[in-house]
Amino acid sequence: MVLPKKLKKGDKVAVVSLSWGGLGDENLIHKYYIAKKRLENDFGLEVIAMPNALKGSTFVDKHPELRAKDLMDAFEDKTISAIFCAIGGDDTIRLLPYIDYDIIRNNPKIFMGYSDTTVNHFMMFKAGLVSFYGPTVMCEFGEYVKMFDYTSEAVKSVLFGDTTGYEIKSSPEWSDDFVGWDEKNVSIEKKLKYDNHGYEILQGSGKASGHLLGGCLDVFTMVIGTDIFPDPEQWKGAILFIETSEERPSPDFVKWTLRNFAAQGILKVLNGIIVGKPQGKQYYEEYKSAILKIVAEEEHLTDLPIIYNVNFGHAMPIGVIPYGIKAELDCDKKKITLLESATEE
Repeated sequence: MVLPKKLKKGDKVAVVSLSWGGLGDENLIHKYYIAKKRLENDFGLEVIAMPNALKGSTFVDKHPELRAKDLMDAFEDKTISAIFCAIGGDDTIRLLPYIDYDIIRNNPKIFMGYSDTTVNHFMMFKAGLVSFYGPTVMCEFGEYVKMFDYTSEAVKSVLFGDTTGYEIKSSPEWSDDFVGWDEKNVSIEKKLKYDNHGYEILQGSGKASGHLLGGCLDVFTMVIGTDIFPDPEQWKGAILFIETSEERPSPDFVKWTLRNFAAQGILKVLNGIIVGKPQGKQYYEEYKSAILKIVAEEEHLTDLPIIYNVNFGHAMPIGVIPYGIKAELDCDKKKITLLESATEE
């Protein structure tokens, strides 16, 4: 895998809308300016929006080819050091015909987003570029009042530093607050509360290591069968990380998707599984039961380490997970540690 260069103060970050284009809608564009100011003031970055990123949800919906052009142009622009996604959505898969993997491979730079951006991450993985499952412009960087400290520190540690030996720690606090995106709510801060769970070991003992590969479970159904979905050989020895969206899919959906992974021969070649905290902790116990039914009961993979309730994706707060980077799961100590750097100087 090709490593992008780590970020430093003064670097230019491009904002792209690769799925839903709401960041440019009149009633929501204030979120862009909040994020831009935060990225500049708190992280020392220069922020630009690619030409079609802020044209609004109607325009963006009608032009997947221009969304892809923004992405390709951002990669080719030598002055740009990183590409941050505006938000997720549900149709990033429509960009597939317009992607030039050579452009991505030959112009390595940090790419970050989550949710429907899982599709883009698999594009990056196909191109051989390490990418980052992490905060978006509209949600985390555009958070009202302040960004969660846990998320801010993760961005600084993973994108600006050397992640060799970096521990992805459990956040001691979490939130299920929903603050509407109307501009009248800009002074309302989400409240955090104590997380009495921390990381849970669903099964497994000792240590296991492998390269990180995964994303939003809801999105897998759109990419399975396409040329960007990794084949079983690429999953061999991997640590699968999965999480569920704000749609809060049913425990049955989780079972069905994992059964598909079993049928493809993926589950049996994994070295471990990391599962994200369900948004609002809905189906918290039910998801655990669904996962164990497939992995342990049906597939008899009772020694496969599974760490549950990890802060990434649609949880609050979230951290950053790099694709393709080797990580270690320590079931006895309930630790997740990156074993190599996700960036280079």
